[in-house]
Amino acid sequence: MPRFTPAAVVLFASIALAIPAQAEDAMTLDRLGEIITGIDPEAQAGGTAFQMTVEDVPIFVVTDPNQDRMRAMTPIRSADGLSEAELQRMMQANFDSALDARYAIAQGRLWSVFIHPLGALEKNQFLSGIGQVVNLAVTYGGLYTSGELTFGGGDSRELQRRALIDELIQKGEDI
Repeated sequence: MPRFTPAAVVLFASIALAIPAQAEDAMTLDRLGEIITGIDPEAQAGGTAFQMTVEDVPIFVVTDPNQDRMRAMTPIRSADGLSEAELQRMMQANFDSALDARYAIAQGRLWSVFIHPLGALEKNQFLSGIGQVVNLAVTYGGLYTSGELTFGGGDSRELQRRALIDELIQKGEDI
């Protein structure tokens, strides 16, 4: 295996940073709709919102093109009766194992949510975000993980649920 000097590593990193990444076109509502119906052909659209199902979990995607925002979310349970220990565990997960998705409380409910600027959203980011939303919902009360990597320095276990994210990205290759 070749060995690289620190100078060579810096040179390679500089070259890699100088090469522009192949960026996707700005995300639009129409493109987002194509991706959503590619994942769930029975998804429903209404105005700037969509409803889809992934692994029997209902996902609501709400957009505001004027504010360049997108939110994908699923309700988990009522926020009433959440214990201090559960709230602390969710905040720990938001630090190290939820990653791009988050636990949130709104309208008296506990939610799993992925929020991103709409125009900058890329297909695989969206698919990963959907997988993470589902994973946070189904691992609530157990692993509290999005299924992505665990960010070091936190309190969450190393167990993962990455398979759903990989499956959605693979399914999205033809969309």
